[in-house]
Amino acid sequence: MLTQSNAQLKPVALEKAYRLLNVGGTGLISAEYAGDYDLMPATWVGALDLFPCKATAVIDKSHYTRGLIEQSGLFAISLPTLANIEQMMYLGSVSKHDQKDKVERSGAELFTLGDFKLPLMRKCAAYMIFRLIPEEHNQKTYDLFIGEALAAWADERVFRDGHWLFEEAPEELSTVHYVAGNHFYTIGKAYDTRLSL
Repeated sequence: MLTQSNAQLKPVALEKAYRLLNVGGTGLISAEYAGDYDLMPATWVGALDLFPCKATAVIDKSHYTRGLIEQSGLFAISLPTLANIEQMMYLGSVSKHDQKDKVERSGAELFTLGDFKLPLMRKCAAYMIFRLIPEEHNQKTYDLFIGEALAAWADERVFRDGHWLFEEAPEELSTVHYVAGNHFYTIGKAYDTRLSL
């Protein structure tokens, strides 16, 4: 894995990091422990708290990535885009339990950010690093994991000054939203109401 050198990735203030999850895009969960790593898409991912930013992710017991999270206490949530949808689908169609080189076979280009060893896939709209908040009952009973954000970054072409800018960004930076099978939607057009919050 390479260290990220993409000048378009900018840190996101943690008090605004929850906004990265508000659009409901498919998440890509990644984890690393003792040199072993894996990535898996997850659609049941969402913001839980504003600040400190917390998120939830449902990760079934059968997933290889889950064991890495439980051992390391860290995980990442990235937001894949139209530019890397095929690699993301491959990562979700094969288990590392069955295919040890699934990440390499996926064609995903990996890198790391900051001081974190977590593998991240290039061409995502945003990246968030979480510390696992252990909740044994939720994890065992509901496969529900909770994390507190330690760091966040976003591609400034699509997220800047705490706001999404999909209407200005290239189409390949649109987040993808899973429906079923191999069917996705990309995020749609922007619309502002007359009332403001």
